Amino acid sequence: MTIGSFGDGLFRLAMRLQSRPALCYALALAGFALALGLRFAVNEALPAGFPYLTFFPAVLLTAFFCGTGPGILIAVLSVLAAWYWFIVPVESFALDLQSAGAVLFFVVILAADLLIIHTMRAAVTRLTREKALTSQLLDRQRTLFEELQHRTANNMAFIGALLSIQKRQLADNPQAVEAFEGATTRLNTMAQVHRRLYDPSNIDLPVGKYLHDLLADVLVSSGAPDVTIEVTSSVPRMDIDRLITLSLSATEIAINSVKHGFAGRTDGKLHVNLSSTDDGATHVLTVRDDGPGFPDGFDPAGSDRLGFRVLRGFARTLSGTLEFRNDSGAVTELVFPAKAAEAAAV
Repeated sequence: MTIGSFGDGLFRLAMRLQSRPALCYALALAGFALALGLRFAVNEALPAGFPYLTFFPAVLLTAFFCGTGPGILIAVLSVLAAWYWFIVPVESFALDLQSAGAVLFFVVILAADLLIIHTMRAAVTRLTREKALTSQLLDRQRTLFEELQHRTANNMAFIGALLSIQKRQLADNPQAVEAFEGATTRLNTMAQVHRRLYDPSNIDLPVGKYLHDLLADVLVSSGAPDVTIEVTSSVPRMDIDRLITLSLSATEIAINSVKHGFAGRTDGKLHVNLSSTDDGATHVLTVRDDGPGFPDGFDPAGSDRLGFRVLRGFARTLSGTLEFRNDSGAVTELVFPAKAAEAAAV
């Protein structure tokens, strides 16, 4: 148990006690009786000049746990008891100048302690209430945010369904069908990315695990459920804005692999690696499939195909660069700064 949790436990106990005023005043009287009995018990062993020794802790503990009212009660009783039994002349309320100074000192110290404890308790109570209110507002905001994300993803799925309906009405136009298929696939992919990124259960999910689950869903929805996917990552976390763009980039490359690298196949392998340079300033996303690779003479970097144009747009968003090559299949490499330009300039 930490010191902080121990202190919170004591404060919660004090709050529960103070919800029962009668018990608090009974505890104050019991505390006074105990302090008085202890003071009598050690009276012979103490040198002169310690009339308040056992009363101080009794007053402080009562004021903390039972509140200001019971604290004042035990303080008054303690002053009278110390004055009557333990200040010369004993068993008398008569005072000389020295005794009056001792009693006044005790009163001032107890009053200061009670004021400090009262002020501290009031501040802690106010902070506790504000914390509870803040927690409620945060929960409400989180609920509204999750509802907004859910509705947004549902709207994307609904638009995708409309595009699919429209595609069926254009069955005699292959180019239009292909365009609608591409738009539907990308919209569904964005919906999947959206759902996964804003799912509370994925908040602490490592980037590698997140990409693996996302791309596995993309392959299934793209008609390639038997493709084996392997994702490795040495980058544990990314800010959400850049992770969205990276996710869309990876899914776009995976979709291209399904269309061209795994065409006519029931299996295949897709390897995704996200790494950083030694200084951590740059991230590198490498996606490799085991298909036939890019055709001879084909330049993906200059292609006007929608998929490559979309991919180049994502790269610009990340302030990155794309490289395409063949190496036992098609290899796409996206190199981009680890931090956004605005963040790096701060």
